Amino acid sequence: MATVELNKDNFESTVTGNDIVIIDFWAPWCAPCRNFGPIYESVSDKHDDIVFAKVNTEEEQELAASFQIRSIPTLMIFREKVILYSEAGMLQEPQLEELIGKVREVDMVEVHKEVQAQQQQA
Repeated sequence: MATVELNKDNFESTVTGNDIVIIDFWAPWCAPCRNFGPIYESVSDKHDDIVFAKVNTEEEQELAASFQIRSIPTLMIFREKVILYSEAGMLQEPQLEELIGKVREVDMVEVHKEVQAQQQQA
């Protein structure tokens, strides 16, 4: 599956309309980002049920700022509209595959209960 370019217009609908969305925050001038790109594309081809998206932080500065992206590449993973992972740094293909496996194993019923409890306390 080809990666999807995200911007402020399609970000919300992409995250809310899909079970798992993996987002690569990157910039064209970033060497680690350019090195990670082919790995990200390769892994995306193996997971048709996951949306692999990219946010160009140069073009989408407002979006990057809203997620407090300070270092790139930053990988963020949403599952059922909840951020399960957000970390800066490049991953190798086996690491990314392992991370995807862990995201699939998360008990989202429990996660939603925790989120609801936190919201009620706030």
